[in-house]
Amino acid sequence: MALSEYTRLLSPNMHLKRLCLLACLLLSACHPRGSDEIALSGLTMGTSYSVKFTRPAGEIDIGALKKDIDKRLEDINEKMSTYLPDSELSKINQAGAGQWLPISDELYRVIQQALTISEASHGAFDITVGPLVNLWGFGPPGRPQHIPDEQTIKSVMELTGYHKIHLQESTRAILKDADAIYLDLSGIAKGYAVDAVAALLEQAALHEYMVEIGGEIRARGMNAEGEYWHIGIEKPVTDERAVERVVHLKDTGMATSGNYRNFYDMNGTRYSHIIDPVTGKPVVQQLASVTVLDQACMVADAWATALFVLGPDKGMELVQTLHLPVLFIVKTDTGFTERMTDDFKTYLPE
Repeated sequence: MALSEYTRLLSPNMHLKRLCLLACLLLSACHPRGSDEIALSGLTMGTSYSVKFTRPAGEIDIGALKKDIDKRLEDINEKMSTYLPDSELSKINQAGAGQWLPISDELYRVIQQALTISEASHGAFDITVGPLVNLWGFGPPGRPQHIPDEQTIKSVMELTGYHKIHLQESTRAILKDADAIYLDLSGIAKGYAVDAVAALLEQAALHEYMVEIGGEIRARGMNAEGEYWHIGIEKPVTDERAVERVVHLKDTGMATSGNYRNFYDMNGTRYSHIIDPVTGKPVVQQLASVTVLDQACMVADAWATALFVLGPDKGMELVQTLHLPVLFIVKTDTGFTERMTDDFKTYLPE
């Protein structure tokens, strides 16, 4: 089957030019661009973005729209990046404990949603794991010289825990229980940015589109061929780019989390970027990737991380009660096996 689009999980530490090349190849090569489709692309959050939409009946200033998208993404990055020392999130991380710090409505909504999913996932999703992310070499400080010992991990874990941050809705403020509490929104910010760009398109009276940032996607309406957007879920292997499963996105967002792209090997062991808040260590299990669908890409993004931490058994048990469309791809001795919810099956081609 020829695909309109192809999604992939991108590592923020991969070479940026390689990311751009992959974005162009994977998002465009499978599908000849027709005169009824407009495509925009650029760089953001250490990765690339792609926006496609059906040409509207009336006039549209493509250049102005591109500038609006770039400005919107720049604004989100300046609020939520841990790599920018003067970002709003970095200022929270640098602030002391026990004081209410006013924050923007936008950052408040994202942190509030993150805490909601932390509660629902029993702590599998936790934006306070930033110190552990940094400890294991997946944050701004870069790769460690040595694997952390148990005592170091234990001491850093004392600085984590989503229950150690508090929000005050009336004043849009946040409070930390300890100076060293460090927030990391990498598991939810890209999904939020996808939703924000989609909102921009809606404001411009564009209602048939696909927005993708670093593999997180949201689509609405039909593509230029009058079909639902065809999205490829990548086979979770490190040595090739291949499609495992195709879905038809119908007015929804999609996010995939896996350990097959962003990792490093040290002393014969592979360490992935997804940290288990309970153990303080990179997740080690047979689950290769998990894909989540939700109307809000921000929600799908966070749940993809949470479910990868939980694993296919606990994760499947939880999502059945939540009625989330989810696909687990699990490693076996002979390859991979799929486990999906009934809600996910409704997005498969007939």
